[in-house]
Amino acid sequence: MFGVSAENLLRQAREVQDEDLQKFCSRITTLLQNKEYNKEATDSLQKLFLIVSATKYGRTLPRDVLQKFHSTLCFLKAPQPVLALCSAILREVLPCTSLTLSCDEVNDMKTLSLLSSIILAQGSKNGDIEAVCSHVLKLLEARQVESQGSRFLLPILSKVLDIAPTILNEEQVNAVSKKLIDWLRYASTLQGVPLSSGGFFSPRSRQPASILEVDGAVAGDFFTLLSIGHYYTEDQWLNMHSFSMIRKWLQCFGASGVNSNDADEKSELDSSVMSIVSATSTSSRLMPPKERLREKTFEYCNRLIEQSDRKAIKKSDSELQKACLIEAVILLDLICRQDPSFVYRAFPVVKALYGRICADSGFARVLLPVVQFYLNHSELAAVDSEAIYRHLFTKIPSELYHDSMVAFEVVQFCRRNRKKLSENVGIFHKSFPNIFKFLAWNAPCLFPDFIELLPELIRPDTSLEILHSLLDLPCLTAALEAQLRSQSSLASEKMITDQNRKTVNSAEAFQNQYYRSMFSYILRVEAGAGDTIDRLNLLHEVLLDMAQRPRVVQCAQTVPILLQVFFNVVIKFADGPLINQLVLVILERSSLLYDIPDFKTEVQRVFSSQLLVLCKLHPPLIVEQSKELLEFCATVSNIINKETFFTHVVWAIGEYMSFSYDRCCTVEQITKFFETLEALLFEITQLRASAHVPKYSPRVITILMTTLAKLASRSQDLIPRVSMFLSKMRPFVRNAMISSMYSEDDIQEILTRATELNNLLKVPNVAQVILGSSVDIVNPRWYKDTNASLPLTLRTISKVLQREPAPGFSA
Repeated sequence: MFGVSAENLLRQAREVQDEDLQKFCSRITTLLQNKEYNKEATDSLQKLFLIVSATKYGRTLPRDVLQKFHSTLCFLKAPQPVLALCSAILREVLPCTSLTLSCDEVNDMKTLSLLSSIILAQGSKNGDIEAVCSHVLKLLEARQVESQGSRFLLPILSKVLDIAPTILNEEQVNAVSKKLIDWLRYASTLQGVPLSSGGFFSPRSRQPASILEVDGAVAGDFFTLLSIGHYYTEDQWLNMHSFSMIRKWLQCFGASGVNSNDADEKSELDSSVMSIVSATSTSSRLMPPKERLREKTFEYCNRLIEQSDRKAIKKSDSELQKACLIEAVILLDLICRQDPSFVYRAFPVVKALYGRICADSGFARVLLPVVQFYLNHSELAAVDSEAIYRHLFTKIPSELYHDSMVAFEVVQFCRRNRKKLSENVGIFHKSFPNIFKFLAWNAPCLFPDFIELLPELIRPDTSLEILHSLLDLPCLTAALEAQLRSQSSLASEKMITDQNRKTVNSAEAFQNQYYRSMFSYILRVEAGAGDTIDRLNLLHEVLLDMAQRPRVVQCAQTVPILLQVFFNVVIKFADGPLINQLVLVILERSSLLYDIPDFKTEVQRVFSSQLLVLCKLHPPLIVEQSKELLEFCATVSNIINKETFFTHVVWAIGEYMSFSYDRCCTVEQITKFFETLEALLFEITQLRASAHVPKYSPRVITILMTTLAKLASRSQDLIPRVSMFLSKMRPFVRNAMISSMYSEDDIQEILTRATELNNLLKVPNVAQVILGSSVDIVNPRWYKDTNASLPLTLRTISKVLQREPAPGFSA
């Protein structure tokens, strides 16, 4: 996270001893005492700040040093860097008994700003917050608008709202609201005058020029943040500071200004009538301060939106226009939520704004508050908002998935509104392939948000396609990389149509018409084109050159956890048919995964655990999917390539292939599974005169033996066959070729399991109880009834297992 040099600096700062720190502080005190505010003083203060902030343990500074910092803060002629550093150091070391700060007697605005930041950082100790707030409100009330420095009070008030918004009473709230109204609406429309140096050659005073618009025209309306001037007056600075904190103020105090019954009545009025009423200045003057503040904020936002339609001369002004548009629409949304009567007035403005920005991807971040406005108020205004939702979820992710800021804000929008989107916006669920592009490209940043968002995207009709999409997420990342590369390469100018030509890399394959359908599917915008494609192996081969890229690997690391989230959601509504389909996907995709280091292993680990969960939810699936399971178990390579998953499949067959779980289970089906697994076990345990004998783990062998024993206990005609097979395990493991491959512990594990199973099968009725446990095993009767209790069964088994070994198992 930090560079090596930064780590060294932090380590050195943490290792400074108290004695050295005292000497260093004495030198700083001397510099401040002599008012030597030179580079040495600044560097020393920077080092001291690093020392006191580099550790979580508080550093204690001498009392005289703290007092010197305090006196420096109150010295008006001290340079700004020195003041900022002294303030930052005091914030780190206070509160302490050596120094108590108060701002009651401070009237200089800059000094008050620095001292209040220290006091507010300490919390509500001894009513300090109330004292700061009262002093700030007193100064705001006493000072004239044109006085210098008033604008420094508003950030202090904003900080107070963050910490303790309830300390302001109704009278104070109304007083500040009146001030905000004046600053927002009635700032001067003339530019400020530069301060004269007072020298002999000072130019004669000129008449102040008018404020300009961003396109250079003279401003024709009241001053706003988008009004341009070379110099600004104090009331203009207050206008800009007021707008920066008005959202926080309305969030804290705006809602209480309107009675809910009055708001309901107002919302029924015609929009034209409301516009006429609000346009009358006399009626506005008669409003209570909070309502009047909403009205003036509404006018201010309308003015900003109108100004944003002008073509800015400077690029910086163009970016400022976008930032103001975002804040203006957010404020309109807030005002409409607090007073629904504004909805009818605001909707035409927001709708016109959307018409201006929808075709320009540069306004993507502005689009989000517009969509939020539609989401909150389109129902009340009876406006069809499907087009704007479709624009957000189809066009933006496809074009701007690589813009990290847009990706972050869109995903945050979806996460905040996930319930409302899930219930009211149909395109939200259909657009998950497009939304996944944000995750595929920005996996480390957006992964935590998608853990919350993914459950809202999953529906019974799209669950299978989402499962495939999660498994193909690294492929999506690779395809997006290939798409960007192909667009920037010269080859993008000409489509490759020769299907016989061998592609060199994925970017070239993206241009090849032969692979177009595969890339079109993986980069699709909406769901419904099919759960997956037939040529996944070919897609993995084409994208193989991307498999080691950091972005692809990082994306692959998120998939196992997202799969866990997916299955945790699906099992809440999955029925038998859906569970059967999920198991088929698991069996198929366990072999069709993108070749990334550790990716296959981790996904198969998730498949293994979730297969057992699905079997427990719907045990008949073993019978219903017997054909696919038999094909899977009959393939020896499945043991080598995915041993963990294979063993879980075999265990599930032995556990749930039973008449007690499914009445449709027949002896013939049990026999088919038995013969398949018997042939498989014979295949992996037969002795070959070969230089290379594959080694299979003892776990695979013991689980296969146990499953065969379980199946035989349910069809007792099979018991002689499995008993004979078990009796041959000792010669197998004691063979010189085999024993050299296994440790003694592994050999004993195999032999012990074979002995236990063979002894159990000698008493078929007991074996049926133990190896084929009933679905009612959790019933309390098994533990309370003395005639059918589990302890009685276990005692019987113990006696069986303590008998003499069967023939062929002698030591």
